[in-house]
Amino acid sequence: MANKKVNDLVFGSLSYKIVGAAFNVFNILGYGMNEKYYQKAFAKELDLLNIPYKREEKISLDYKGSKLGSYVADFIVDDKVVVEFKVRPRLGYTYIKQVNEYLGKFNKKLALIIYFNKNGVHFRRVLNPNLKNY
Repeated sequence: MANKKVNDLVFGSLSYKIVGAAFNVFNILGYGMNEKYYQKAFAKELDLLNIPYKREEKISLDYKGSKLGSYVADFIVDDKVVVEFKVRPRLGYTYIKQVNEYLGKFNKKLALIIYFNKNGVHFRRVLNPNLKNY
C-alpha cells in the first residue's frame, strides 16, 4: 500500500482528509483524552472541511427474529466511509470484526479505524469483501 497513490485507493482522497482531520485533533488535544472528546473534536474538523457526516448511527443486533440490542457506529462520513474511534495501545482483531459487521449492515465498502495512543494517531483501512463496486 505504501507505493499506491491516494487516487488508487478506495475513496483515497476522502480517506486522506479523514485521517488528516484525526491528526489535527490529536495535535491539539494530545494523548489521554476520553474517546468521546476526540469524536466531538473530529466532528468540528469535518464541519470546518465541509464534509458531511452522520454520528452514532445505530445497527440493530437480532437473534432468531428477536432484537437483542444495537451497535453504534461512531461516524459515517460523506455516506461512504464508516469511521470508528478507539483509544488503545494497539488494535485487536475484535475491532476489525466490529467494523466488518458495520460495513455489511450499512452496505459500505470502506471503514477506517482510527486509534489514538501515546505514540500518536494510527489508522487501519478495512474493506468490505462482499462489495465489488462502490
